[in-house]
Amino acid sequence: MTNQKTTDDVLIVGGGLAGLSLAAALGHAGLRVTVADRDAPATQLDEGFDGRTTAIAFGSQRLLTEIGVWPRLAADAEPIREIRVADGGSSLFLHFDHREVAPTTGGAPFGWIVENRRLRRALFERVAELANVTHLAPMAIEDHAAEGETVTARLADGSTRRARLLVGADGRLSPTRERAGIGTIGWPYRQTAIVCVAGHEKPHDGIAVEHFLPPGPFAILPMTDGADGTHRSSIVWTERSETVEALLASDQAAFDEELQRRFGPHLGAVRTLGRRFAYKLSLLQARRFTAPRLALVGEAAHAIHPIAGQGLNLGMRDVAALAELIVDHARLGLDIGSPTLLSAYARRRRVDALALSAATDLLDRLFSNDIPPIAAARRIGLAAVGQVPSLKRFFMRYAMGQRAGAGLDLPRLVRGEKL
Repeated sequence: MTNQKTTDDVLIVGGGLAGLSLAAALGHAGLRVTVADRDAPATQLDEGFDGRTTAIAFGSQRLLTEIGVWPRLAADAEPIREIRVADGGSSLFLHFDHREVAPTTGGAPFGWIVENRRLRRALFERVAELANVTHLAPMAIEDHAAEGETVTARLADGSTRRARLLVGADGRLSPTRERAGIGTIGWPYRQTAIVCVAGHEKPHDGIAVEHFLPPGPFAILPMTDGADGTHRSSIVWTERSETVEALLASDQAAFDEELQRRFGPHLGAVRTLGRRFAYKLSLLQARRFTAPRLALVGEAAHAIHPIAGQGLNLGMRDVAALAELIVDHARLGLDIGSPTLLSAYARRRRVDALALSAATDLLDRLFSNDIPPIAAARRIGLAAVGQVPSLKRFFMRYAMGQRAGAGLDLPRLVRGEKL
């Protein structure tokens, strides 16, 4: 045990995808940063730790490029060139093609599908090469307190660290948020997402499919081929929670039969590759995104339904906005933990987070049922969007992370500009 006190510009609690991205952004800009995470890197890179993939939108890819992470990740990222949205058994579907917005994006795809484990590895590597970033893991933060122009955190090993600003990036159950007395609003969905990787006979051609079924959305997300050449897609299969246990307990033949039934015949025979994972779904919004000397990012601030695959991208916009404010204040010699900075961050991020939370919640409620009048109305709506080019382009640009919402400017990193 030690009483050593170390002073940083920023102390980040939580070394997940959002926390490490912020550390890389700030470290790249020359600030002194420490990241403390409960889980060791080796634990987080284990195949059983997280079976999910992430849809990295065009805007988030720009951020990762600017902070030096994307070059390590590009070979493991599969472009999403088209998106098809289908409703139940209807023959109507909404089709998005990235070429329709090519003049404003330089022909970039909507996004890329990347395994979370690969993204973590790239972030670990980038942070490790930044001399002004300290990564403490495994290491928990036991307590923190703001005093004057610093915040002091007590670590599990008995040491303390001081910083100008503390950032809570420790997930939806955030102990940092709880210690700061920040309440939340939200509710659980009576749904669980089954996540697995599917191998299939035919190539997916970069097409993502979102098939709305009464229990919830069934998403087929294109992945890079396996090392043996197997064509692969990531499956996010939302089911009513009470039926999930039996599905997970079934043998592979029975599970694959159910998977094929929902998947359809368009890519030929389908089989699962590797483990199956299950994640209970819920909506969460922090009542405040800030407290004295504290800012929340990622799922510590908001957790949304995965129906549109935008959860991490929302967190990446937190990262980009906060990094921009911190760097701008630091360059002017201003206090990077001041109420002025924190108020600006909260203003910039709350509208975007609330709007996307409401939109995903409404989409889930609208599509996860088979009530005839609602089903008829939503199919008319899908057809209408497909027939109105300006509306269609709006949805495509939002999917790419190019809409900030409510007239707010996109952060520089999301625009592909340097901090």
